[in-house]
Amino acid sequence: MLLKMKDVSKSFSGVQVLHDINLEVEEGEVHVLLGENGAGKSTIIKILTGAYTKDTGQIKWENEILEVAEPKDAIDAGIATIYQELNLIPELSVMENIFLGHEQKKRSKFSLLNRSAMKKRAKELMKRLGQNTDPDELVQNLGVGQQQLVEIAKALSLNAKLIIMDEPTSSLSGNEVEQLLQTVERLRKQGMTFIYISHRLEEIKRIGDRITILRDGTKVKTVDVNNTSIDEMITLMVGRTLNNKFPKIEFKKGNEGLRVERLKLTPESQEINFTAYAGEILGFSGLVGAGRTELMRGIFAADSIESGDIYIFGEKKKIRQPKDAIKEGIAFITEDRKEEGLFLDQPLYFNKTIAKLEQVKKNGLISVKGQKNIADKYVESLKIRPNNINLLARHLSGGNQQKVVIAKWLFTQAKVFIFDEPTRGIDVGAKVEVYNLINELVKSGACVIIVSSELPEILGMCDRIIVMHEGALTGDFNRDEVDQEIIMKAATGG
Repeated sequence: MLLKMKDVSKSFSGVQVLHDINLEVEEGEVHVLLGENGAGKSTIIKILTGAYTKDTGQIKWENEILEVAEPKDAIDAGIATIYQELNLIPELSVMENIFLGHEQKKRSKFSLLNRSAMKKRAKELMKRLGQNTDPDELVQNLGVGQQQLVEIAKALSLNAKLIIMDEPTSSLSGNEVEQLLQTVERLRKQGMTFIYISHRLEEIKRIGDRITILRDGTKVKTVDVNNTSIDEMITLMVGRTLNNKFPKIEFKKGNEGLRVERLKLTPESQEINFTAYAGEILGFSGLVGAGRTELMRGIFAADSIESGDIYIFGEKKKIRQPKDAIKEGIAFITEDRKEEGLFLDQPLYFNKTIAKLEQVKKNGLISVKGQKNIADKYVESLKIRPNNINLLARHLSGGNQQKVVIAKWLFTQAKVFIFDEPTRGIDVGAKVEVYNLINELVKSGACVIIVSSELPEILGMCDRIIVMHEGALTGDFNRDEVDQEIIMKAATGG
């Protein structure tokens, strides 16, 4: 037994988020933590890595009691973590990132850095991961998948015995996912131990050995992967069966909601024309780098555009900055909710009202009481958990953070909703809740656009699908005339 947590509990602001958790991780296994957003997975990881301190309970590491008061304690023990948001410095080289903070030095009174030794070791570590990466290559020149392997090499350079991976494939393309899974399998054969968090159940079936399933901060069960079906995993995780992962509802197609004419993101890019209608969900599909996010940021004026016209429900609008977009009824639920959607160190009531503060002003001043009254309504209607409006946004799970972002835009009474990767990094139960919220928006007469890299999501929820390739539109299909093969052909320029 490499790691043993016994009766570990944790609370925030009087709200208990972990209840007497018991977890055992054996050496050389891939141990999966599975549960809905808010189940307690991230809290367990942060306790193991020293970001949080446990309230009660005991942690044993290699049969010895381990006190993790700060991240250095975890690193010294041999516990390394690779988070969903990578912890690399783009402007530094692969070698410099791998050895950042524990550089090798020459044996001299001046303690100069031993760059040749670090370069050699970096090359060896990347080769161990099946990579021929140049140690002098800047990290910013690498793809996300390769950057993740640099993170793993960094963990290996610290002599890690346990690598914790939190949603490692959520931002990766198909080939990058395969590369990462092969790397995990290779390292496991070499004796490395993993705690692996993912909502992609097919991945878990492939590389997992055992699963500890959590629900509402409580351990439900630990099971063998080979003896547990995906349907059984879902039932244990959410406490109910999910007969329909994509609860698509058909509505009558209405008037045009958003029309884009002759829009050019740069002087060299092709003109883009499309129309999204009320009563439908319009999907945007394509490979990583196809320009989907850039297009949506241009429409919202988060980034500048070269030229083009934007019409909202038939009226031409001048949108030069995001506040113009908000004024005209456009909501943009960004891909990166933590960096661009939330104030993580502000309470929920602040985050829910920030996009339209004039609605909560009294005598020219912001009314905290008004903010809290509004926040209370959205907490109940969207089932945000924990239902404590004074809780800081950073203490919420990914799925509940996404609900807070959606609540922020609902408060603006927007008419056009743009969702960029709306369910990235959230569990199957929370996904269904987000899909139901989207259905409610369409039912209310809003125009909804979904940008997604998940083809099942695009095919399962969208009425019409536009495909992009290298900044250009290469397909516009109704859902009943398209399948994954047709979309992929258009996404690769066919």
